[in-house]
Amino acid sequence: MTYSIVARCPRTGQYGVAVATYSPMVGAAVPLVVSGRGAVAYQVVASPIHRAMAGQLLATGASAAGTLAELAAKDPYWQSRQVTLVDMFGGVAGFTGANAPAHCGHKLGDGFAVAGNVLTEICLEDTWREFSSTQGSDLPLAERLVRALEAGARSNGQPEGLTSAALLVHGSEPVPLVDLRVDVHDTPVKELRRIWEFVQPLQGYYLQRKTDPSGLPRWWQKRMELVPGWRPNHLVKVVPQQ
Repeated sequence: MTYSIVARCPRTGQYGVAVATYSPMVGAAVPLVVSGRGAVAYQVVASPIHRAMAGQLLATGASAAGTLAELAAKDPYWQSRQVTLVDMFGGVAGFTGANAPAHCGHKLGDGFAVAGNVLTEICLEDTWREFSSTQGSDLPLAERLVRALEAGARSNGQPEGLTSAALLVHGSEPVPLVDLRVDVHDTPVKELRRIWEFVQPLQGYYLQRKTDPSGLPRWWQKRMELVPGWRPNHLVKVVPQQ
């Protein structure tokens, strides 16, 4: 009931995960990124404990394959998991347990991996192909990940539909560059796209705000500067809050 992609951008050194599923609140359960070290998606029956273990291993410089082997040895419900990882060298690894519901599987690419379960048969291939098509481009990693999710959704990725989606990207800083979650929505990938396009111009602003907020304007003032013609609601109309 989930499909995801983990990736490293060799151009920027960023790592990211994008995921969508029929269950609510996927952003709290599946993705994890360790700045400068790697990324993991832990799904089917998500395990925050073992996902955190994967993050700790990647943080020490462990390879994706080595991390996967360690998880296999220590997770007592391993056959109920689906895990993909990318490490600090761009190495990737994946596992789909015997108890994962069909249609399921994973596919490894050059510095990225896709995985999913309870999918249409073409969802993973469409997701993989879309991300592959932007390899070597100047597109931000976050944009490439959203496009991959959209490709999977266009193939009606899950027969039941989708409820939640998430996008998590880290650069070299120990804080997320992008951390977006759609917890409950009838078309969460479309909503994720809408939110991403809104906040994309403000990435640099919010990163600076986290590290040195001196002299920064309000967020809406900065967005007015960056997006000509855009005006915040409070300068246009009063929006009811209830």
